[in-house]
Amino acid sequence: MRYWGLLCQILVFVVCCQSQSKKIVVRVVVPPTTPKEASVFITGNSPTLGEWDPGNVRLQKVNDSVWSFSGTATVGDFLEFKITRGTWPTEAIYVDGTIPQNTTVRVLSDTILVLKPVTWNDFSAARKKQMSAGGITGTVKHHRGLSGDGLKYERDAIVWLPPSYEKDTRRRYPVLYMHDGQNVFDPSTSFLGSDWRADEVADSLIRAGAIEEIIIVAINNSPDRISEYSDTPAGRSYAKFVVERLKPLIDSTYRTKPSPENTAVMGSSLGGLVSLCFVWWYPEVFSKAGCLSTSVIPGSREDILKEIHAYKGSRKNVRLYFDVGGMERGTHPNTIYRFNPIPGCAVIRILGGGAGVVLPGSCA
Repeated sequence: MRYWGLLCQILVFVVCCQSQSKKIVVRVVVPPTTPKEASVFITGNSPTLGEWDPGNVRLQKVNDSVWSFSGTATVGDFLEFKITRGTWPTEAIYVDGTIPQNTTVRVLSDTILVLKPVTWNDFSAARKKQMSAGGITGTVKHHRGLSGDGLKYERDAIVWLPPSYEKDTRRRYPVLYMHDGQNVFDPSTSFLGSDWRADEVADSLIRAGAIEEIIIVAINNSPDRISEYSDTPAGRSYAKFVVERLKPLIDSTYRTKPSPENTAVMGSSLGGLVSLCFVWWYPEVFSKAGCLSTSVIPGSREDILKEIHAYKGSRKNVRLYFDVGGMERGTHPNTIYRFNPIPGCAVIRILGGGAGVVLPGSCA
């Protein structure tokens, strides 16, 4: 009888576990413009969905028009994902000219989703129009094919010079380093088809007297973006490349103010995460970081936060800015609050429904 009771408990456990696991099927009816040789991928916020690597999880081809993904998730999971042809510039588009929000689903039961994109981002007529109308405001210089120890791929850096640079040859300037350089200045290289307009915004603020003139260095990402922009060996190699290879190149080529007080770093999503890493690992080089929509989903991307919380050394003289958009806060209600327990952190204001967080000078 004792063994019969144990067997019943095991069966109950197995049944309960199975009842918590639900099947998720995503079928994609591809646009007629899809190349015959193309593959279709899903990328999203879980290991099953590839953790936002656009070319990691390939769908199965049903026929020339339909591709299918099948996986499992636990009841209560919140899934969000996008469809690509293997890269972000080839993202599926559902309204031409509009980059879609993530497709989302709260797992409550077995679910089948059917998606019907109208085109791909690289084939979008609206995107091509935006790109042809775009351009870069001001003067930029290109440094191509830069390599670093521990990095598999070379990358380019684009340097934007402020309005007075060629006129006032005695003047020196603070420097802002920005990740995902393809997105910073030029719509023709941005994966969204529209850039961040850092050149236009900086130029306008400078001419209005709202900010000091600065140099902006945009560092292109590589196919190893996910690992290079995280607290991984590749991320450490990327940071070392910027500190030991790129920054000396910039400081020796341009009239910079090389001190940490005049050196900042900024990025979005994983670029925000690695910006946090930069100031934490190299406070003697970077004193400020802008971390926008920082990607700190549970898992390895939280390692840097664990490192910060475990830190017992002297205070670091760094300032950080964080923000999270309102829609992000709605889908990830705990995201911004992971930062709040950092010693010295405080929520300073609400931005678009998210929260802005700052670490004042001399905080740990």
